[in-house]
Amino acid sequence: MPHTHENPSPSSNFDASKNYDVAIIGAGPSGLFAAFQCGMLGMSSLVIDALSHIGGQCSALYPEKPIYDIPACPGILAEDLVQNLFQQGKDFDISYLLKRKAVFLEGEAGNFTLTTHQGEKIHAKTIMIASGPGAFGPNRPPLAQIEEFEEGGSVHYSVRKASLFTDAFIVIAGGGDSALDWALALAGKAEKIYLVHRRDKFRAHQATLDLVEEKVKLGQIEKITPFQLHRLEGENGKLEKVIVNSLDDEEKALKATHLLAFFGLSSDLKAVQSWGIGAEKNAIPVNPFTMETDLKGVFAIGDVAKRPGKVKLILQGFAEGSLAARGAWQIAHPDEALHLEHSTSLCAPKDKS
Repeated sequence: MPHTHENPSPSSNFDASKNYDVAIIGAGPSGLFAAFQCGMLGMSSLVIDALSHIGGQCSALYPEKPIYDIPACPGILAEDLVQNLFQQGKDFDISYLLKRKAVFLEGEAGNFTLTTHQGEKIHAKTIMIASGPGAFGPNRPPLAQIEEFEEGGSVHYSVRKASLFTDAFIVIAGGGDSALDWALALAGKAEKIYLVHRRDKFRAHQATLDLVEEKVKLGQIEKITPFQLHRLEGENGKLEKVIVNSLDDEEKALKATHLLAFFGLSSDLKAVQSWGIGAEKNAIPVNPFTMETDLKGVFAIGDVAKRPGKVKLILQGFAEGSLAARGAWQIAHPDEALHLEHSTSLCAPKDKS
């Protein structure tokens, strides 16, 4: 079952006039820790992510899943790990730009310009790619004006703030664990939940299916099968109805203030393959000692980085972020010597002395 404690993501606070020391593509654990490491070295960073929240796969795919291989943490929920990493870097010069994909790179080490799919120009001395298997984004249902309802806060692809759905009329679309788990988590809190799936059978454990049937009998969940999303109705980005239809073109209008669409996430690395960094289909080869790619000043860390002996663990992403931060520092401060110190001897965080 999903946990529903609220852990808000930071607001986007990108400054187009600023020349960042490091632009970090990817706000998963590796990217967040790399931003902290950059802060420890006195560098500014901008963390960019295609999702509307930080955390990458940890937040998008399994926020309620416990992780057991983080050093000094016998077990920690994925979302709690993400929020701890965010808090760890909160006192440093770290900015965020969310709901953006990095699509074009030009320039050279010390003077890069990164362009997003929305046209923003990001100026940075170095680039660090921490995007896992690629830019994540939701699989959106092909509905007219869906972007308008996304912007209006009526269409969602994940649950970031459970209290938003209290006493609401919710249509949950999807046939897997995410759809069923959130239907159960919000049942009793929402005024009405419609569970829409194009098949009569759902893909989930039998125990979950049994719990859903209990909520159906209580009237807290109504199953709408076999139906699929057809169109959205409302004004000014505020949803009023979700129209669904069957394979026989039977139409139903469901009163709804929110649509939760759980059709999985898509990812790709296509954008960076034209950057001259040696990117392959699903990975970017790097120098194992510096994490630098074929292009000077561009580094790759975490699951996306390919090197001998690679093990895809979060803790390796942390170590790689530390190496890449030191490589980035050498480029951002070419005329200075880096004097490494232990964190216990530094007074970098503002609230410590």
